[in-house]
Amino acid sequence: MDASDTTSVVLSTLTRDFLSWLDRSPRSYAETMEAWRSSCPRLTIWEDALAEGFVQVQGGKGTPWGQQMVGLTDRGRAALNGG
Repeated sequence: MDASDTTSVVLSTLTRDFLSWLDRSPRSYAETMEAWRSSCPRLTIWEDALAEGFVQVQGGKGTPWGQQMVGLTDRGRAALNGG
C-alpha cells in the first residue's frame, strides 16, 4: 500500500481516539508513551499507528528522545478525516 493511500483504511475506535488525541494538541514522545503505551499484545495502538504511517516523531538533532514531538502525518490526518 502506498503511504498516501488511505482509501482502504478502516480505523479501530482506539486508533481513531489516539489520532484525535494527537490532532488536538502538540504532544511530546514522553507524554504520548505515558498515555498510550501498553504491555498488552492486543493493544498495540502506538505501534500500529507508527507502522501504518499515521504518526511520526519529530525533533531536532540533539533533542532528548522524550522531548521530541509526535504528530500526525498527512496519511494519519487523511485517515482521521475519513479518507
